Amino acid sequence: MIIEVDLYSQIRLLYTDGESQRSISKRLGISRQTVKKYCEGGTHPDVRKSYSRTSDVITSEIKTFMMDCFKHDKEENLTKQKHSAKRIYDRLVSEKGFSGSYSAVREAVRRLRAEQIIPVQADMPLEYDPGDAIQIDWGEATVYIDGKRTKINFFCGRLCYSCDIFVQAYYSQNLESFLEAQQHMLDYFKGVPKRLIFDNAKVAVREGFGLHAKATDGYKSFAAHYAFKTDFCNIASGNEKGLVENLVGYARRNFLVPVPHVASLGELNQHLIKCCLDYRNKHNVQSRTQSVLTAYEEEWYYLKQIPQYRFDTSRTASPIVSDYSTVRFDKNNYSVPIRCLRKTVTVKGYANEVCIFYEGEVIATYDRIYGSNRTEYRLEHYIDLLERKPRCVFQAKPVRANVTKELLDWGRLLTGGNAEMVKLLRLCVDHGEERILSIKEQFPGNIIPSVDMVRAQLHEIPQSNVVYFKNEVEITTTDLARYDEKCGLAVR
Repeated sequence: MIIEVDLYSQIRLLYTDGESQRSISKRLGISRQTVKKYCEGGTHPDVRKSYSRTSDVITSEIKTFMMDCFKHDKEENLTKQKHSAKRIYDRLVSEKGFSGSYSAVREAVRRLRAEQIIPVQADMPLEYDPGDAIQIDWGEATVYIDGKRTKINFFCGRLCYSCDIFVQAYYSQNLESFLEAQQHMLDYFKGVPKRLIFDNAKVAVREGFGLHAKATDGYKSFAAHYAFKTDFCNIASGNEKGLVENLVGYARRNFLVPVPHVASLGELNQHLIKCCLDYRNKHNVQSRTQSVLTAYEEEWYYLKQIPQYRFDTSRTASPIVSDYSTVRFDKNNYSVPIRCLRKTVTVKGYANEVCIFYEGEVIATYDRIYGSNRTEYRLEHYIDLLERKPRCVFQAKPVRANVTKELLDWGRLLTGGNAEMVKLLRLCVDHGEERILSIKEQFPGNIIPSVDMVRAQLHEIPQSNVVYFKNEVEITTTDLARYDEKCGLAVR
């Protein structure tokens, strides 16, 4: 009989007070067997005996036969040709003279198979040596850049021994961003580990996954230059890089909340670097005896030196300049000086920047455009052409894209027409539009200043080129009489 704790308490109290088992049984109205079971405190009502029932027919010999069947299946490794419980039962009957039931065999097979399975949730605690590895990964977040709600990708890297972190933001997860982020990460950590551990990123893996992954030629070249090995994780195995997986969530919750409002991506990255330095200097990882700073200072000695040559992480193209003085790179157009028309230039696309070269000289630099069929014009690239073709000045795309409405309205009022407007644009190129408009504001409202009037205000008096000497100059006098005597001249 199973009793409640209150009844058990009464049995124990009455028995310890000296009352007999028979009397307790009558007083409480329960059997003497129950009183006998609980009166001396040899057990407790909350104790339940676990149920276990072993089949007499499933002997150790039968279990050994079943395990041999499992072993054979594993060696053959044929998914569709494995022993089922029914097939094992049939073999036991025919080969071993088994007389038990099929249900007993089926239950035994189920139990034995369950013992062979390792749960997929099981994780192995890991420990790394100093300088052994860095885990890297990407995350996504939303920020406001120049007032516009923008989705960005942030790159995370974490030293496995010290847990020091690196976080930077990029517009895309392309190869250029991937390589540049790792390069900046190695600069930040001031050294190179033996291994980099990360997912099977398409920009780095040509084919396969995990141990069978083959890196792309571009990434293989980068890894060779910095002399580290690559360990690619298995598919959907975030536990293999748990340190950086935790960092992605930590950075999003702590570095990007509240949602940052910044003027540029560069300003956001400065904020992230500051957060990383604060983490290094102040953070202590739970369950670790050393602080992040102390562990990093120890690990730094084990990191390999960064090579002197800086690897070019850009994507390079060699387009021909179009008749509109633009070059196309990654589905977008960028203007170049008109002198490069129909010439071949070199375009280097970095993660957030595009640099254009002609004969080894940088002729233009832009913030990289992501998207398609957009064009960036620079007014200075077209000003020479506008001076030759002034009639199109108000319809020219480079003018409309770079000049404010205030300046255009002013130019339409100039008495010299389109040619005068081009002269005004030349002043803007040379001195900046803000300065030109500030000069316009200096004139009374009823006067429309001409280009000559603006140019006169821009004229700066040069510094005097007269050199003033000190008055206290020592002059040494020379007696020429001895020279005259030597030359035989008469002295008067």
